[in-house]
Parts: sequence; structure tokens; C-alpha cells
Amino acid sequence: MRAEAQAQIDRIEAPQELLRQTKDWERAMRRHDELNARVQDPSLWDNPKEAQAVSREQKTLENAVNTVNEISAEMADAIEFIEMGELEDEESIISDGLSTLEGLANRADADTVQALLSGEADGNDTYLEIHAGAGGTESQDWAEMLFRMYARWAEQRGFKAETDEFQAGEQAGIKSATLLIRCDNAYGYGKTESGVHRLVRISPYDSAAKRHTSFSSVWVYPVIDDDIDIEINPADLKIDTYRASGAGGQHVNTTDSAVRITHQPTGIVVASQNDRSQHKNRATAMNMLKARLFEREMAEREAAASGEYQEKSDIGWGHQIRSYVLQPYQMVKDLRTGVTSSPDKVLDGEIDLFISAALAQRVTGETVDVEDVE
Repeated sequence: MRAEAQAQIDRIEAPQELLRQTKDWERAMRRHDELNARVQDPSLWDNPKEAQAVSREQKTLENAVNTVNEISAEMADAIEFIEMGELEDEESIISDGLSTLEGLANRADADTVQALLSGEADGNDTYLEIHAGAGGTESQDWAEMLFRMYARWAEQRGFKAETDEFQAGEQAGIKSATLLIRCDNAYGYGKTESGVHRLVRISPYDSAAKRHTSFSSVWVYPVIDDDIDIEINPADLKIDTYRASGAGGQHVNTTDSAVRITHQPTGIVVASQNDRSQHKNRATAMNMLKARLFEREMAEREAAASGEYQEKSDIGWGHQIRSYVLQPYQMVKDLRTGVTSSPDKVLDGEIDLFISAALAQRVTGETVDVEDVE
């Protein structure tokens, strides 16, 4: 077998093995059969809440089983095709087989990640907040670049993205913005993007053309439904109204009805300005606050299990999860997984490779030592 074929086979088998280990394959297959029998039982649907939970678990396991079986079968066919080409010394047959393996490797990465999304709220829609760090126009411009990156990512994947809040900077960029992303597993896909993102470039706002470092933070948290009860004491809330702002009306309705809610015990701040009705914006902001508090509770539970917990509060050096270097060379590097890519692709929304690696790392618990880039 040619080295390039073996390399693609290794790429395919690694995520497949990760999925088998994560799902405890023998137990998962038994559970899969049990769930298939349950969804066929008409009495299950007498309890819609239970039926929904069973259907979601059954769909998750169905995806995992189908992913492994289909990719394994297609890989075996491609290997047989390549071996036949080698016996007959037909380069065109070998080339077709290699192309099939490469496509399967890419599919294995994407499908395995989807099958791994089985967290408590992974299937939910998600909010994605972006906040500029210290540094004025530089950081605000960087925050808007991130806003565009995530909007492009959602667009390319066919997700529906709405702007719930958008605070423009004084000269350029944004102070903050919130995207509401709607699709199956939106939170599961986006949750590993939470953290500080660092940009290094020659500043377009510096007449001396010096290199600048800017920081912005991203926070991802799930949309929650009425089944999740989050109690909030009204006395803990500080509610402000203000005039909404946008880039020339490009992103939001500019009205006097924007609402900002501060949860004083935690310092969590949420805002909504997408509607002309102050009442509707307040309701949206309250839902966002409940979602943030729910995400905080999930993070604390997860961290307690791993023995560590750190608030994502400082937007600056030492807290970044990813560095985007545009000068003196071009590279984007994830500081948790070591995955790298080119800025042109990443800033245009091609971030799935970072998401895949970070999700796999969460599942396996494996960490790597990664040096930041200058």
C-alpha cells in the first residue's frame, strides 16, 4: 500500500477509534437496539417530554453507528480499488481510490465530531457573544473581524444567524455583539470557541505602521427552553435602557428600546436591541441571562469533575485560546490543540478544523503543550 494511501487510512481510523472508545461500543450497540424498540412503542408518545429525550438519544446513537459502519465499508471498497490498480499498474484507478480516501478522511472528521455531540445542551441553538478588549479602535476592529468570521462560518454551514445586539465602536469596529445561531447542535459546535482570541498585525490605524497586538473575547452559551428552570431574584438585577447602535443601520434596528441587564452577584451582563419593542428586548435579554447562568452552572460542574475552574473574565495576554498572526508572517494557531491554518481561510469562516480538534480533546481529556506564536 502506498504511503499516501496509508496516511489517509490513518486519518480515517483515528476519529473512528475515538468514537468507538467514547461511546463504549458494545454497550452503545445494546443501547441502540433498546432505543429503537422504545421509539416503536406507541405508548412512549403519551409522555411528550420523555419521548423527546428518548428520540434525541436514539438519533445521536443512530448517527454514531451509521457513521462508523458507512465510512468503514466505503474505506474497505477504496482500499480494494487501490490494490486492484496497483496489481494492474493503472495509475488512474489508484488516483481515483486515493481521491475517495481523502474525501472519506474529511467526512470522518466532520461526521465523528457530530456524533460526539451528546452533552446536556449540545443540541440547542446558541448565543455567541463577542467583546472587544482594552485597546480602543484596534481591539474594536478586531472584534468586528471576529463577528464577520463567525457570521461567515454560520452562513457556509447553512445555519441561521441573527444579530441580537451590536454596539458599534466610536471610530471603527464594535464594542460588543451577540449572534443567535439556530441549527441542530449549534451549541455543541460552537462551545469550544469560548475564550480570548489574540490578533497580531500591522495596525491600519497607526501612521507609523507599527505592529500591534489586540484581544477580543468570545463567549458561547446555549439557548434554553422552559424545561430548564433557572431561578433569578429580581433584586439581583440592574436593568438599563439605551439607544441601540449599529453600523449605519446595517446590523440592527436603531431605536430607543435596547435593554441591558446586569446580574449583580455574578457580574454577567446581557443586552438585546434587535426588536423595536422594549418589552420584547427585555424578554430576550432575560432569556439570554438565564442561558448564561445555565452555561455557568454546566461549566462549574464540568470543571469540578476535572478539578479546575477558571472564569473567562480577563481579555488579555495569558488567557488566549487562539492567536491570529498577520505580520511578520501569516498563521492562526490554536493554543489548546496545536492546530494551525492560514488567516485568509480562518477569517473567512473556515474554523471547523479548530472545532473538531477541540471537541476531540474534550472527549479524550488529552492535552498538548503548545507554544504561542509571536
